[in-house]
Formats: sequence, structure tokens, C-alpha cells
Amino acid sequence: MQADLSPVIAATAQWLTRAFPASGGALASALCEVQARQAVTVAAWLRYPTAMDAALLGVSGPGGSGRLDWVTGADATLDDPDAHAWRTWVDEVVASWAACLLTDPELAARAVAALADGSHSTGTRAEFRRLVAPDDSDRNAAALLRHPDLLAPVADLHQDQLLDRLNPGRTLIA
Repeated sequence: MQADLSPVIAATAQWLTRAFPASGGALASALCEVQARQAVTVAAWLRYPTAMDAALLGVSGPGGSGRLDWVTGADATLDDPDAHAWRTWVDEVVASWAACLLTDPELAARAVAALADGSHSTGTRAEFRRLVAPDDSDRNAAALLRHPDLLAPVADLHQDQLLDRLNPGRTLIA
């Protein structure tokens, strides 16, 4: 059994950065990737808070990027499925939660604080600075990745589950 979330984190972050690429050169690409990876890590650790949860994911599999590709229109560009085997490790819920975190700094801060309940990390804010407190260069590099309107179709897929995870037992008023 695999209790390591790194394949899911890597594939889901890669999916996000391909669907919402950096604007700029190599530095912008690196900054965008770091932000995606931090958001996906927080989302994955919230979704799979224990080693047992992560191990069960390793057994059942994350589901792949099929629905995400369809929602964003990326499915039309997938000519050779064998060239994109990494997409089978994309977790739709984790991608949706990460999209929510990338577009809402307050929600991101609450999510990082909630990591203290899990077994993956101490949940310190410093570990996720580019997610919770991006500077101008971070925001410029990830303009598409942090754009609420562009990420809305992905974020809306499972946003309610994230809000339930962060606010257990509370009724949300729309």
C-alpha cells in the first residue's frame, strides 16, 4: 500500500499549471508551479488527513483528469492518451479545492490553519507563504492560475465539500 500523496500532488499541480499556465518566462513558470504545488499540497492534506486515508487513495486511485479536462475544454487536445498517463493520478476533488484556495486568500489561510488537525504537517503559515501571502511577482506569474473567473468551473465542482471540511457542522447561507 502506498501512503504517499506525492504522485497525486505532482500530477494535480501539473494539471493546474498546464490548464492555467504562467504568464512570462522561466521564473514566472517556476513561481506559478510553486503556488500550484502549495495549493494542491494543502488540498490533498485536507482531503486525505491521515496515512490510512492516503493509503486507501493508493488502493482506489484518484480518478484522473477526465472531468476536469472536459470542464476546462482541455479534452479536445488529448490525442495520445499514452503520452499523458500522468493524468490518471490527478485528483478532481484536490484540484477543485486547490482552485478554491488559489482564488481566495482568506480561505487559503483557514485551510493552512486546519492542517494542524491532520498528520501530514505542522501547518505552519511559512510553509505555504506563496499560497497565503503572495507578493506581486507571485500574482503576476500566476495571473491565470489565480483568476477567480477562469478557475470558477473547477472550483465550483467541490467547493461545498471544502467549506464543509473547514466548517464542520455549520450551515452556509448563500
